[in-house]
Amino acid sequence: MKWNAWGDPALAAPLSDSVSTLIRGMLGVSGEPSAQVAQADIALAPSRLTAADIEALAGIVGEQWISTADGDRLPRAGGKSTLDLLRRKLATQDAPDAVALPADSASVADLLSWCSSNGVAVVPFGGGTSVVGGLDPVAGDLRAVLSVDLRRLDSLVALDEVSGIATLGAGMTGPAAEAALAERGFSLGHFPQSFRFATIGGFAVTRSSGQASAGYGRFDDMVIDLTLVSPAGVLTVGRAQKSAAGPDLRQLIMGSEGTFGIVTQVSVRVHPVPATTGYEAWRFDSFDAGADAFRRLAQEGVMPTVLRLSDEAETALNLARPNEIGEQKGDDALPPGGCLAITTFEGSPTAVAARMSVAREIFTAAGGISGGDGPANSWEHGRFNAPYLRDALLEIGVGCETLETATVWSKVDAVKAAVTAALTAALPEPTVVMCHISHTYAAGASLYFTVVYRQEGDVIAQWTAAKTAVSQAIIDSGASITHHHAIGVDHKPWLAQEDGDLGIEALAAVRRVFDPAGVCNPGKLI
Repeated sequence: MKWNAWGDPALAAPLSDSVSTLIRGMLGVSGEPSAQVAQADIALAPSRLTAADIEALAGIVGEQWISTADGDRLPRAGGKSTLDLLRRKLATQDAPDAVALPADSASVADLLSWCSSNGVAVVPFGGGTSVVGGLDPVAGDLRAVLSVDLRRLDSLVALDEVSGIATLGAGMTGPAAEAALAERGFSLGHFPQSFRFATIGGFAVTRSSGQASAGYGRFDDMVIDLTLVSPAGVLTVGRAQKSAAGPDLRQLIMGSEGTFGIVTQVSVRVHPVPATTGYEAWRFDSFDAGADAFRRLAQEGVMPTVLRLSDEAETALNLARPNEIGEQKGDDALPPGGCLAITTFEGSPTAVAARMSVAREIFTAAGGISGGDGPANSWEHGRFNAPYLRDALLEIGVGCETLETATVWSKVDAVKAAVTAALTAALPEPTVVMCHISHTYAAGASLYFTVVYRQEGDVIAQWTAAKTAVSQAIIDSGASITHHHAIGVDHKPWLAQEDGDLGIEALAAVRRVFDPAGVCNPGKLI
């Protein structure tokens, strides 16, 4: 990934004329790009690790797999939130003191042991896609920070074709996992927006949820077993998909965000590559009508693979189809206005036809109008491209960020209103707030917001204040501080309000068991 932007530089694109005109008109900005900071102009503090430290670390991972070069440290200085990218514009930045790339669990264990004995913090690094400060190089009371990059743990270790279980290295990216499984006729089916870069281990420790989670479940639903390497020892948990053998320690490790140790291997449910995929888009008169249809479908228990509902603002701007933002598609079968819903169905032809029939019956009864497969195909084609738009907007002084939450159906309207009000009050007029239902359950849904605003003054302080206000609004409305982005640094102040002080004390006690010296990803989660 590019050090100061999202993703692959080859896929980045300037704003189209239609988007540029739209943004200038909405927000009153000039549209002129700002000066860019060159990587060579960034000043990093010298590494705090000594020559003896580096020699010891090289003895664990190999001389070629340990580095204190600025060119290796800077790309691991944080994740890809808007705050991260704004900090990349600063002349002086924090970064880990060194980067190590272990080859296996044994090397990870040796690194953690050395760091515990020598007072060095460890920040696990997978794809670098955290958007909540989960990769910030926080030393706390320790003397240095080591980034442990897991990219060498990238193999398909085993595949149980009878049970439908694949064992994967934690450093394997989403595309690499899909490619390896496809060679054997299987698919994982986990497609978050970070799919192209994020890793199996990252999916696990952040409780990731993907665009196809309506059909295949969240990543924490998929996990059968996993291996945690901690300073206190190695823990492998999970013998069957479900068990009554005490509290489920898999769930304790998932969501721990590297604060208990480093997950090095994960076994997950997989499925045969689908024989067919059905696509259908729908239009609802209002967000309320679409949400009610989604609730009825979820409570019927017949779920599509993908189920997404854009509100009126997101539909008007065509945000569900990033490659066509600001364009009016004359070839769509849908009338203008209202709210766009996207559905896809994967499986055998018989199963797909049956599930699509149930969805059509429920959506039609709720006033939905079918738009055929065109908009749904278009969404799938561009579904990983939206973050590149944020990069282009930041270059012209326009802030763009996403945030998400989860709530029960009876609170969806109130939560949506509270988030919108908090953002519009905290940011300059006019601020554009868009929302879609990204994940649907029988009892509730995840609301995913995109906010676009004019940057003013201290842009880091500006967004920090807005994020603080909206996070408190989410908690005050009774919703969760996060559905799938995790806690990291950014959401940490609100976790106690969600889980209670006793819950935080329990997590801290578990952390002390796994990591007595407190070297594992300090400053995150709790």
